[in-house]
Amino acid sequence: DIQKPPGHRQLTSSRCPCMSRGVGPDGFQRSLPTPASLEISWLLFVFFSSDIEISRAQSPKAVDVLAKEIGLLTDEIEIYGQTKAKVRLSLLERLKDQPDGKYVLVAGITPTPLGEGKSTVTVGLVQALTAHLNINSFACLRQPSQGPTFGVKGGAAGGGYAQVIPMEEFNLHLTGDIHAITAANNLLAAAIDARILHENTQSDKSLYNRLVPVVNGVRGFSAIQLARLRRLGINKTDPKTLTEEEISKFVRLDIDPSTITWQRVVDTNDRFLRRITVGQANTEKGFVRQAQFDIAVASEIMAILALTTSLQDMKERLGRMVVANDKKGQPVTAEDLGVTGALAVLMKDAIKPTLMQTLEGTPVFVHAGPFANIAHGNSSVLADKIALKLVGEKGFVVTEAGFGADIGMEKFFNIKCRASGLVPSVVVLVATVRALKMHGGGPNVTAGAPLKKEYTEENLQLVADGCCNLQKQIQITQLFGVPVVVALNVFKTDSPAEIDLVCKIAKESGAFDAVPCHHWSAGGKGAVKLAQAVEKAANQKNSFKYLYSLELPIVEKIRIIAQKVYGAQDIELSPAAQSQVDRYTRQGFGNLPICMAKTHLSLSHQPERKGVPTGFILPISDVRASIGAGFIYPLVGTKFKSLELVLKLWKSSLEGTLGVTQCSLKSVHGRNKALAHLWVRARTALPKYYLDIVRGKRPHK
Repeated sequence: DIQKPPGHRQLTSSRCPCMSRGVGPDGFQRSLPTPASLEISWLLFVFFSSDIEISRAQSPKAVDVLAKEIGLLTDEIEIYGQTKAKVRLSLLERLKDQPDGKYVLVAGITPTPLGEGKSTVTVGLVQALTAHLNINSFACLRQPSQGPTFGVKGGAAGGGYAQVIPMEEFNLHLTGDIHAITAANNLLAAAIDARILHENTQSDKSLYNRLVPVVNGVRGFSAIQLARLRRLGINKTDPKTLTEEEISKFVRLDIDPSTITWQRVVDTNDRFLRRITVGQANTEKGFVRQAQFDIAVASEIMAILALTTSLQDMKERLGRMVVANDKKGQPVTAEDLGVTGALAVLMKDAIKPTLMQTLEGTPVFVHAGPFANIAHGNSSVLADKIALKLVGEKGFVVTEAGFGADIGMEKFFNIKCRASGLVPSVVVLVATVRALKMHGGGPNVTAGAPLKKEYTEENLQLVADGCCNLQKQIQITQLFGVPVVVALNVFKTDSPAEIDLVCKIAKESGAFDAVPCHHWSAGGKGAVKLAQAVEKAANQKNSFKYLYSLELPIVEKIRIIAQKVYGAQDIELSPAAQSQVDRYTRQGFGNLPICMAKTHLSLSHQPERKGVPTGFILPISDVRASIGAGFIYPLVGTKFKSLELVLKLWKSSLEGTLGVTQCSLKSVHGRNKALAHLWVRARTALPKYYLDIVRGKRPHK
């Protein structure tokens, strides 16, 4: 038992039931056909087994055994089957005086569409720390959405011999947290439409009688109604004393349907729900409006789950969620609708992190799964806080940030660390030779398509040219004052010379260390050097700082991120974006952190621009807010002058020919592919009436 906090036993490895004796290259006990064929059989299993086969070949230890090993008491877990358990938040009170362990973030360079292996590095690192170096460690991962799981991307349990098991339970349903978010989100969506319907069809008196009914001869306000009265400036507690004007103010939210931002969600990629019409039944009395479904993990409730610090904090955040504006332009919240308590009840179990384990028996918390574009892309604050207490002062908690360091890591520091108050010790920056070759000018990488020969054959020049992106991401990390270790996720097509070149350039560019990693094929043993480098880096001087002050204006905070992180020359806000900034500032939301919604495939707003783009103007097409989660999220769009160019071309064609057809535009396209690209973008912005003219379906006058 090494470096253990009180009540903590050193972890033991899982065992595979199909094996008698024998040790594989990763240190597992494994049964192999005969001693003479040990190495050949093992290599065949490694290179020809799928992730799911590897996962199912390993028998995880019972979750109650795992819980006991890491120091959890019997009444602090709620067991789900044999391999999963919820951990109660009461643990934080019991261990409040326990020193925190070291806090490690795994980020990455700008990735290919295939991803570069941050999850596998996270799992491989904790396996190396605990199973091979006898250091207590914990991985904290996001729960994957069912959409990507059944899409091209697939699951998020890691892969090869660095994954969370059982893989299918990790990727599907888990303990129902996403279903709880779906239920809470859609309850609020239903409440919005129901409130508009009732206000449109009932008098003030009828609404008042429904909202404040007489029960057993007594009429009284609920706590949430009293809070609404105070927000309205009505300091009364007796329902009988309200004037007609006060009753009208109390019962009517006067929601402007055109400003509703709260959408229904489903955790499936169902493209036919992206735009829908609601209210077509006769019972809705003609209240019809356009709406849409989003993916469940894009709900603001998911972002709240990831950033909350307690049940009470979650309830307050749920109440602050802005769902629309009223007809005077003031925000309407979930608290105004009176559903905060119901939302909190639906989320009461989802707030507890789920305990699982890696292939080598290292503990893992799986909790929350916000996307890294419109949200901050990190697992929960609560999972990190609990894990930091459990590992003890000399232990390590390793968590992961979505997308590249310019997106997920920046949001981890500026949003998540502000919410948690935690200070990271080390950043592990994941790179691959494949991605670096792409940034060096290699051909496009497409999911599902075979890699071109440039990626499977040695090409030192491409690697050297592409290391500019790695160098930029190291510089971004250094903006926050945290030591960085580069983890080169090695593939079988990488040559020794390419691997050595990347590590050399990374060290020369300011990385504390750069280490090739073989965790995918060798498990924790393949990441031991990485673990040793991380342990050393964690003892270095840490001068962590945020990138910007919250007191700065919204536009200035956006500009700082664009210039210092992305490398933009400046930003350009559309009129709609500037209008939203002005609105949020007036409403008192100007001091929130910024969560940029930008493509992850480039440092710029243009996915095709690889390497380190410079001199570009970052266009902000719109600005939105997740007030409950606590951030403003600008939408990075296309350059507006491009759209203006298409409009000018269209206008000049109208004036010159007294008619525009799609055919005439195609002739322009044939001469200039760039204009064809602009036309595709314009199609999504032009009103349908004018598009019909352009397409020749409607004569113009």
